[in-house]
Amino acid sequence: MTQNPRNAEQVLITGATSGIARAIAGMYAKRGVGRLILAGRDTEALEQDAANLRTRHNAEVEVCKFDASQPETCGVLQNGLEQIDVAVLCHGVMLGNEQAITDPDAHRGMIAVNYTSYTLLAEKLAGIMIGASGGVIAVLSSVAGDRGRGTNYCYGATKAALTAYADGLRGRMHGTGVHVVTVKPGPVRTAMTAGMDGYEKMADPDQVAKQIVKAIDRRKDILYTPGKWRWIMAIIRAIPETIFKRLTI
Repeated sequence: MTQNPRNAEQVLITGATSGIARAIAGMYAKRGVGRLILAGRDTEALEQDAANLRTRHNAEVEVCKFDASQPETCGVLQNGLEQIDVAVLCHGVMLGNEQAITDPDAHRGMIAVNYTSYTLLAEKLAGIMIGASGGVIAVLSSVAGDRGRGTNYCYGATKAALTAYADGLRGRMHGTGVHVVTVKPGPVRTAMTAGMDGYEKMADPDQVAKQIVKAIDRRKDILYTPGKWRWIMAIIRAIPETIFKRLTI
């Protein structure tokens, strides 16, 4: 098999055992990046993925232990990373409203994973990238953060906070060479959504991954994926609150 010549790009992917992250890792490994770092809790699964990518693409792949439920460990992850050109932050957890409302510890855990860990890690990555005069941080938010819905507002609120944070970080980084991409996927066929109504009709993770990598390459600000969600959410945001509060969407 003919391999692509390796470039100097250093790529970090968190939540790297998720379906979207695995597809993104495969794309960067095939591209021939200088170093690919897979970070997540399940290091055994990550080691298997890394071995597969090394075999298939002759890629330089490392595995890093990262538990987003313990945000204070985000600094530990960064201590060993001297250069990162692209960081794709894919980790996340989704609780149903009932569990989040009745289990405060689980609710706090979701906030830690979906928001706090992102902000701590992104700030450290931004510092590294500013020192290197450039880089891209892509954060996976969600269309669920565009408007609080009665059916999933606890989860949606964590994504709304993350979206606002990414907007602000993008503004602060403007002119530094560091760019922030906010990714807002609609429902995707992953382990997180398995068992949900309409699972079979959800977006394919490989197609979503392709759009994310393209958005990173093009330095887009905000990516809705699949693209139809930009228009769907525009309509949802335009519904008057007097009507919207009565809907169960």
